[in-house]
Amino acid sequence: MSNYTAPIRDMQFVMNELADFDGVAALPGNDEVSSDLVDAILEEANKFASGVLAPLNWSGDQEGASWNEGNVKTATGWKDAYRQFAESGWTALACDPEYGGQGLPKLLSTAVMEMWKSANMAFSLCPMLTTGAIESLMLRGSDEQKNMYLPKMVSGEWTGTMNLTEPQAGSDLAAVRTKAEPQGDGTYLISGQKIFITYGDHDMTDNIIHLVLARLPDAPEGVKGISLFVVPKFMVNADGSLGARNDVHCVSIEHKLGIHASPTCVLAFGDNGGAVGTLIGEANRGLEYMFIMMNEARFAVGMEGLALSERAYQHALQYAKDRIQGTEAGVRGGPKVSIIHHADVRRMLMSMKSQTEAMRALAYVVGAATDFAHHHEDQAVRAQKQAFVDLMIPVVKGWLTENSIEVASTGVQVHGGMGFIEETGAAQHLRDARITTIYEGTTAIQANDLIGRKIARENGVTIKALLAEMREVEAQLDASDPALAAIRRSLSAGVTAVEEAVAYILATYNEDIKAASVGSVPFLKLLGIVAGGWQMARAALVAKTKLAGQGGDHGFYSAKLVTARFYADHVMAQAPGLAYAVVNGATGALELPEELF
Repeated sequence: MSNYTAPIRDMQFVMNELADFDGVAALPGNDEVSSDLVDAILEEANKFASGVLAPLNWSGDQEGASWNEGNVKTATGWKDAYRQFAESGWTALACDPEYGGQGLPKLLSTAVMEMWKSANMAFSLCPMLTTGAIESLMLRGSDEQKNMYLPKMVSGEWTGTMNLTEPQAGSDLAAVRTKAEPQGDGTYLISGQKIFITYGDHDMTDNIIHLVLARLPDAPEGVKGISLFVVPKFMVNADGSLGARNDVHCVSIEHKLGIHASPTCVLAFGDNGGAVGTLIGEANRGLEYMFIMMNEARFAVGMEGLALSERAYQHALQYAKDRIQGTEAGVRGGPKVSIIHHADVRRMLMSMKSQTEAMRALAYVVGAATDFAHHHEDQAVRAQKQAFVDLMIPVVKGWLTENSIEVASTGVQVHGGMGFIEETGAAQHLRDARITTIYEGTTAIQANDLIGRKIARENGVTIKALLAEMREVEAQLDASDPALAAIRRSLSAGVTAVEEAVAYILATYNEDIKAASVGSVPFLKLLGIVAGGWQMARAALVAKTKLAGQGGDHGFYSAKLVTARFYADHVMAQAPGLAYAVVNGATGALELPEELF
């Protein structure tokens, strides 16, 4: 088993040098946010992640959650770890102070979130869903709902879920059948079944607050007829105490490829008369409201891709340094060496390292942009940053998670045959990563959102502005410096590839949506790779400046420069080929008749 230690130095580098921590700290409401505070929080989060959560990752995977007569029991140690997690205030980090939160920036909570997910992804899913539920209630809940639920959700005393998927619906939410019957007193009786509900039941808290999509009797068909309801596991009395058990029950939990310790529940609402719920916001606007929670969750799932990549990399690196096998190439009669001396192992490790650093940089920059979008005093800046966030959310979710499968698989390969043996732990990261490209919207759903809503609908305005920023970085890379020149060439080719693909999407989407959609996932990957390369180029410029100044951390900045060069030579090299697939790939995908498959 490998240990986990948060890469705090790289986190600090990205936050300070790439994500504009100083600018975030200067935003209204961040008066007490300082570098010292951030460093202290990161250190404490690392202690909790490495000391409490990481040791439970393997044992929780092996034991899993269990179901017995409607009750779900979490793995050994889970309940106590959650108690410590809540008591330490980690659930409240980025929440509104009005309801007991600490109100800290998204940029900081993003770094802390990475630690939880690297240390123990299955555990981290519970507070992740609660955070999304809190966000939806904050923005669309009534004062009564906020006062009833938010203080205990923010404190971690209660957790939250979102209930979208049904057996017949899958990702097609227009097919949701769960019913909500008004009772005339402001309450509704909810009946129906929801599947794939993460932490839909567990034994870590006294109450669980479910956000549920359902249809009113007079609702129009399709997505325009969906409303959102809050349905507690236990009813809440006027004084805040718990009342009777509500008519919502876990009828089974799924047996999954990975994340075994996270209970994925089938929930039955109303089998005994109806689960009592209250309407959130206005009727028939439920999907709109749920997307508040879903966007939060999509960013968080992208962070799972980053986090699992980091954990897989640390695991593989430790093994590569410890495993003695073979002699070094070109050294006749030399001694047996650790496998990190072998050229292809170094290539694999550099692939894992460089992609993980690129993903971290992009995710943190998007997290910081969220802070600016929500809190900057200038409305024009807020709008600009929000447009960037909206463009990049599907990339963070889709590209980071797709990458995590590749990175975790490479980690298994570094281990050789031992990677295929469960006891080494490398396989768990790959199994856990596999779900990330599916839930909160598959990669294709993210990619279709990207090319449709985020590019075609606004005629490419935001992405063209982003590409202009990338060109500005390209111009700063010194063509006379060998390392920077190589990065410049790859960034230039990458931006050109995205420009070509965007031009095709804009010309094709409204005329032939199928042809454009064939290339949506390759385009998402292309944009992710190039956006990651943009951040790696920025990191290289900072590293070059620091090295020229003869400051401290010479090894760190040297490694940063070499890693950026590797990313340019090995990862960015994929960009032109992906652009070709976007522009030319429709015919081969769409021409074959169904009967010939």
